[in-house]
Amino acid sequence: MMVFDKLNVIIAGVGGQGNVLASQLIALAAVEAGYEVTVGETFGASQRGGSVMSHVRLNSKNSLGPLIPKGMADVIVGFEPMETLRILGVYGNPRTKVLVNTRPVYPIKVLAGEQVYPNLNTILQGIKEHVAIMVSINATDIALEVGKAVVANMVMVGALSGTGFVPIKQEHFLKVIKNHFGEKLLEMNEKAFFLGLNNVVQRIK
Repeated sequence: MMVFDKLNVIIAGVGGQGNVLASQLIALAAVEAGYEVTVGETFGASQRGGSVMSHVRLNSKNSLGPLIPKGMADVIVGFEPMETLRILGVYGNPRTKVLVNTRPVYPIKVLAGEQVYPNLNTILQGIKEHVAIMVSINATDIALEVGKAVVANMVMVGALSGTGFVPIKQEHFLKVIKNHFGEKLLEMNEKAFFLGLNNVVQRIK
């Protein structure tokens, strides 16, 4: 597990994907790991599938401002492919590391036939060509193994843990997950976390 003096992490997706909760858990886990953490969030039309983005900034000494400057993201965790590419274009740089969920969420205009969603492989290739490393995972399909697509956000948190992109140990994530969820939901979310973690670890060995 690498140690960083500071790290800028963006969690990006669209409304209804649970990425705000994921960002909160990542931030709390970073606090458990001993970092000063600040969180900033921006919301589009989240109820209509608009952009939702959280900035999580880790620093070993002093708190940073809540928003990451453009071009300064170290890690982008993308819950939706096209949204990930869009955020990368604003906040990414050649050193950025990306974890992306490959399941698209189609905008209303695409569903209505007014627009065309770009080819998924083209999107992923566009991400890969502009970053230091990209790890892709179909978090939605993996979540269905648990029984509910809604836990795809926890699959992504587990996958992030598996990448080693952030200086947060597995036990720190598990502690905040246990503290957040009641007994009824804990087992399902822990299972989703481990499915995401193991999926990534097996592929990047």
